[in-house]
Amino acid sequence: MFGLIPKEEMFFEMFQEMGGTIITGAEKLKQMMDQFENSKIIQQEIKDIEHTGDSHTHAIISKLNKTFITPFDREDIYALAAALDDILDLIDASAQRFVMYRVEKPTVEAKELAFIIVRCCHTINNALKHLGKRHDDICEQCVELNALENEADKVCREAISRLFDEEKDPIQLIKWKEIYEILERTTDKCEDAANILESVVVKNA
Repeated sequence: MFGLIPKEEMFFEMFQEMGGTIITGAEKLKQMMDQFENSKIIQQEIKDIEHTGDSHTHAIISKLNKTFITPFDREDIYALAAALDDILDLIDASAQRFVMYRVEKPTVEAKELAFIIVRCCHTINNALKHLGKRHDDICEQCVELNALENEADKVCREAISRLFDEEKDPIQLIKWKEIYEILERTTDKCEDAANILESVVVKNA
């Protein structure tokens, strides 16, 4: 893979750094669910991680603008950087909603979605580690990511269905429906990143 293309190895390293930051953000969100008494403190830590992600994204785009020959399509580099940044943005948005809406405690489904997000981010990071190396390994991670996104979609649908069956307070219903949907959208964005990686594999097979 990429055998005939001049490699700018720095892009691969920068994407791996971004992958590590995404994992840190996801694990912080899971920590927030498990230690909800510290939710405000952890939410600020997630905001700081999101700012770090922004810095990674800007660095990738800046290098892209200065690089004549890239290891894969410029459009894919930009799209992948943007998708990875969106994952962190949605992790941050999820954490913000718990604090902003003064949630008393996370539900079982919210905890389950946060755990799936952690698994998604680890899977994306594993795929990023193989950029410029073995494309079979990337494809395996993308298949795993698709399965995780389907799992998150199922959890979200069931959570919202139960919400409409059991929640009598319309304000609480609106709040939780939005929280579930943002958590699920985070896994959607992980799948978007996987789709970009699959496109890179196909183009450079």
